[in-house]
Amino acid sequence: MPIKTSIKRASGWLYLNSSLGRRQLRGAGVILMLHRVLADDQAAALPHRNELCVGPKAFEHLLVWLKKHFDCVPLMEILQPGSLRSQRPKVTLTFDDGWRDNAVNAFALLQKYQVPASIFLSTDFIGSRQRFWWESIGETLWSSHGEEARQRLIDCLQQVGRPLPKAFEDADLHRRSLALLVFLQDLKTLSPLDLNRLTDACPQESLPQALDWHQVRALEASGLVRFGPHGASHAILTGLDDQRLEQELSRSRQALLNGCNRPLPVYCYPNGDNDARVRQQVAAHHFPFALGTGTGIYRGHEDSLALPRFGVSQRTARNPELLSWRIYRGARP
Repeated sequence: MPIKTSIKRASGWLYLNSSLGRRQLRGAGVILMLHRVLADDQAAALPHRNELCVGPKAFEHLLVWLKKHFDCVPLMEILQPGSLRSQRPKVTLTFDDGWRDNAVNAFALLQKYQVPASIFLSTDFIGSRQRFWWESIGETLWSSHGEEARQRLIDCLQQVGRPLPKAFEDADLHRRSLALLVFLQDLKTLSPLDLNRLTDACPQESLPQALDWHQVRALEASGLVRFGPHGASHAILTGLDDQRLEQELSRSRQALLNGCNRPLPVYCYPNGDNDARVRQQVAAHHFPFALGTGTGIYRGHEDSLALPRFGVSQRTARNPELLSWRIYRGARP
């Protein structure tokens, strides 16, 4: 383990177990951001998956650690006025997008440890075979669906002016995965039309990537999970004109009202992107709270339409002391 990582882990452990840490975190709320829980930890650890995925062993390790150091509470317990007055810091789990593995892999562990969670749905995907482009493109380029499918996608990438870099020829698994991560980040600058065209060039998976509404209702009925909107099409809201922004917000809100008994009064910005115009429109659609991706702890006086969160990767789930180090940095005045 690199010495810098060891220092961060030690600092994180000391912070949570020090009088300074206990004083700074008293009455505070920590909102965690996750996306997927895969069936395999080694698969989740590859760089192109690491940021959005955790494996089941790492996720369970994280839950045990959180229960030891925090009160694990529903999101609204942190956000409602006066709820942060407690001796122990409070933590809540949020999941973005609405991946099917939230039900298949994550929920059993949430039940086992009785940890509540909130899942924010990109509602156009729920109950459909519509696919998230970064998953379809990434896994096809990783040869998860065979060499023929990979080559077909490479040809399409060349047509839109995005040929694969030479780093993809590296024999080292880690370096090749890292190159894929960088490449997928670069593809975010393509138009939605081009991204849809590339996704259509990928093979259809045997199962939908997203939850269906039956799963949503079953998870909600457990009492452990509540749902909120994460856009309808997962379009970046700051890039939409006023009419499309209105449609995106209305469609996602209505889908939650139709599909859930108690949808959360919280919006979750796709990719975390928001500005004053987007926040104003979110408030106009009766959402007093919204989640971003800025880092920090919640004390009750932050902007309620740009709430901070800490992202959780496979690496931090396996080494939660790294998460406590980030909390320490986010808790400083």
